[in-house]
Amino acid sequence: MLIDEIVGWRAGLDDLLARFAHRFGRAEPRRQALTYLVGLLSPLASKNGWTLAEAAGDATPDRMQRLLNRSAWDPDAVRDDLFAYVSEHLGHDDGVLIVDETGFLKKGIKSAGVQRQYSGTAGRTENCQLGVFLAYASPAGRILVDRELYLPRGWCDNPTRRAEAGIAANVEFATKPALGLRMIERAITAGLSAKWVTADEAYGQDSKFRTWLQQQRIGYVLAVPRNQRVPTIAGNSRPDVLAAAAPALAWKRRSCGNGAKGPRLYDWAVASLPGAADGYGHWLLIRRSITDPTDLAYYLCFAPTGTQDEDLIRIAGTRWAVEECFQTAKTEVGLDHYQVRRYDAWYRHITLVLCAHAYLAVTAAHAKKGASDTMTASFRSPSARSDVCWHTW
Repeated sequence: MLIDEIVGWRAGLDDLLARFAHRFGRAEPRRQALTYLVGLLSPLASKNGWTLAEAAGDATPDRMQRLLNRSAWDPDAVRDDLFAYVSEHLGHDDGVLIVDETGFLKKGIKSAGVQRQYSGTAGRTENCQLGVFLAYASPAGRILVDRELYLPRGWCDNPTRRAEAGIAANVEFATKPALGLRMIERAITAGLSAKWVTADEAYGQDSKFRTWLQQQRIGYVLAVPRNQRVPTIAGNSRPDVLAAAAPALAWKRRSCGNGAKGPRLYDWAVASLPGAADGYGHWLLIRRSITDPTDLAYYLCFAPTGTQDEDLIRIAGTRWAVEECFQTAKTEVGLDHYQVRRYDAWYRHITLVLCAHAYLAVTAAHAKKGASDTMTASFRSPSARSDVCWHTW
């Protein structure tokens, strides 16, 4: 059985490599990409150019550095092949796209996009790069599928720094929500099945982000701050004001998914918002901590009319999948182990990491094929005793 498993693992890796082998015009960089990928999947504690080279039997990291800095291959084309791979093995009609960012702590000022900026990873302002990522979650698994390096305006407006980091002239400043939409559009265009999008407040409070998803008729559950403007039948209000006025019957205790310690239980309230049209509606979803009732989170939701409360709650909980992806990618395949400065080299390392991460997710999915989560449908009835229509029980 062990031999059969090993053969299966190797066949799975060969399947992945076959997807993008043609993206390398010459045999040498193609073989080097395989060596790099195998190194990322190895049990090395650190996975930078030096350690990967040593594991491959090289005396210096020159070949690894050449692959990332000078070899002729397009990481975006490999990313497109990754879309097809994930779609085939993990795709599901009820798939969820998740946008989030993670920080990469750096020393010095030469690495593309580095500056002192807030990093949620560190929980404070640090000298770092910020990568915006797109994750895909389905009943079959969860995986990072796309990436963008955030370039602050100070970088975009500095020709000298751009030239030193190899940033092309056509690369312009883009906000994190704009980068997120760019990746969502690519995934949808590539045919990755996704019914939902979820993200944290940085993206949920961006009206352009929400409007684009509405125009594409893609459902969303997006976190927003407590002072977000929310439409009601009596005019605009705030989520925290509406939460304070929610009747007791509006709250229901539900799990939004399983965590390391079992079901993640919270109290939830859902209110219908005005603006339903063309078979789609808007809702405000509120999450309240069981142990600390003052700890609340708010979500603006958009979905087909008749969507169940449990579906909105489930999608809100699915956002944590991207954190699991970050942790796995950093600890298992060296997402943050790189030692590159150039803009294009960052994309090359991260793209190969995404391929390694995808291989692990697909292998795990095949090992437990057939297992899937189910959600039970439930009844909800409206109460019209406030500015919004609360779903009571």
